[in-house]
Amino acid sequence: MQRRTFLQGLAAATALGSLPLGVANALSPMASVSVESLPKLEGDLTLYLGRGEGGLYENVLQAIEKRNPKLNLKIRRGGSAALANTIVAEKKAGVKRADLFWAVDTGSIGMVTDAGAAKPLPTDLTTQLKEGFQYPSWSPVTGRVRTLPYNTQRVSPEQIPDSVMALADSDLKLGWAPAYSSFQSFVTAMRLLEGEKATRAWLKGVNRNAKKYAGELGVVMGVERGEVDVGFANHYYTLRLKSGKPDANVALAYTKNDAGCLVNASGIVALSDGDLPVNFIRYLLTHEVQSYLAREAYEIPLVQDVAQPEGLESLSTLTPPAMDLRNLADLRPTLNLMRDVGVL
Repeated sequence: MQRRTFLQGLAAATALGSLPLGVANALSPMASVSVESLPKLEGDLTLYLGRGEGGLYENVLQAIEKRNPKLNLKIRRGGSAALANTIVAEKKAGVKRADLFWAVDTGSIGMVTDAGAAKPLPTDLTTQLKEGFQYPSWSPVTGRVRTLPYNTQRVSPEQIPDSVMALADSDLKLGWAPAYSSFQSFVTAMRLLEGEKATRAWLKGVNRNAKKYAGELGVVMGVERGEVDVGFANHYYTLRLKSGKPDANVALAYTKNDAGCLVNASGIVALSDGDLPVNFIRYLLTHEVQSYLAREAYEIPLVQDVAQPEGLESLSTLTPPAMDLRNLADLRPTLNLMRDVGVL
């Protein structure tokens, strides 16, 4: 979907614009909601935006503004963790400058909800989301799953263990990006699921046979070039590479029931009471926005009946660990552990 087409499609107003949201849900209770069914947004709204996704999130915001000319949207941009710290500090000081916080990772969301800054969301909003992604005080927007991209010329799927812990003792040449935030969230999940001792041993084992990259796109490109056999990366880096190079020598493998197949999410929090922040969140969960991010960013749509990116195993067949994603906010012990082991 081209940027202009998306902007025009989301911004276009029709007679359905006044249809109450409750009526739309009643007509199709399991269907995703169309932007046409949402109320207009009017008034002042300040959003702390903790990611950009190559400008795609900016495209979404521009489309929402164009459709809602009476919305005065102010945006503060920065790293998710830094903005979360700012929100927590503002709350402690009795100052509220943001109405919404849209974050790249659930760890930052956890910092804000743990501080008591998040406002509860209505049930009719949270029940639009797929099972396992329904939270009372924040809304996931799109998902990403941890994967094992592997070089199809160097290894076969049968050579890749379905336990991420087993990779520390394998003979496979591995690629990783320890300084990357998503990798650190993955290690946090491992630490919470397996314990610090096992995670320390895993980090040491992998470090003996791993090539380090600056980011996870670099990991996937290194896998495709044959520099390593298998890497650790979010799913969309492989899908984006293959979209531009369909014959690339890389495919995805998945582990089972462990941190290696963790499904993380971007998310948004309402920091102010009232309908305006909540209705803004509704726009991010519409069929149009979810489809756009699935097609252009290769992220996983988390509302009902929106097609996921091609080339990714269905969420229904993946076996991610059961975890409250907000617990990934417990990052400091992970960083201390990684530094102590010598991978940072």
